[in-house]
Amino acid sequence: MPVYAFEGLVPVVDPTTFLHPTAVLIGDVVIGPGCYIGPGASLRGDFGRVVVEGNASVQDNCTLHTSSESDCIVGFGCTIGHGAVLHGCRLGRNVLVGMNSVVLDDADIGDDSLVAALSLVKSDMRAPARSLIAGNPAKVAREIPAEKVFWQMGDDGEYVRLARRSLADLQECEPLSAVEPGRGRPAGGARAVRFTRAN
Repeated sequence: MPVYAFEGLVPVVDPTTFLHPTAVLIGDVVIGPGCYIGPGASLRGDFGRVVVEGNASVQDNCTLHTSSESDCIVGFGCTIGHGAVLHGCRLGRNVLVGMNSVVLDDADIGDDSLVAALSLVKSDMRAPARSLIAGNPAKVAREIPAEKVFWQMGDDGEYVRLARRSLADLQECEPLSAVEPGRGRPAGGARAVRFTRAN
């Protein structure tokens, strides 16, 4: 697992967090309990500190980094979508950052906010709680009513459960050459897909 101490600072990962074997942690990185750190995620604490608080999800190929003047803080229950880049910003609790979004230095995103996919949040942006943030450059489009905030990640959140499932049963293996009869489904409950042979 690629985890590296840097200038005497060793990454810290709570034992209830799932850290994928291809994720990379460098230096001053602190990850709290119940988190899911996905394949290819890179968390680099070589200029400043990277903190991921409890029950957060940092998905595949995300990059979390800092400048020498600001830390990168991901609040409790946040979801960072596939391919997103967070650089020296601060996210409050239960923020959802959409896929391939970029949030830059000193941006401060309030609790229960949603950054739409493919958004560019410029440096120093301040967004209050329950903001819908979208665009390039991103702007606060509107306030999200409290009852519409469906992505909060409590102890039974989808990625908190996936972290537990992955800790219990992720195994490196060789691929099969064909789909076996009666193939099961992941316990997450995705809808069934029928496999057919190509003619």
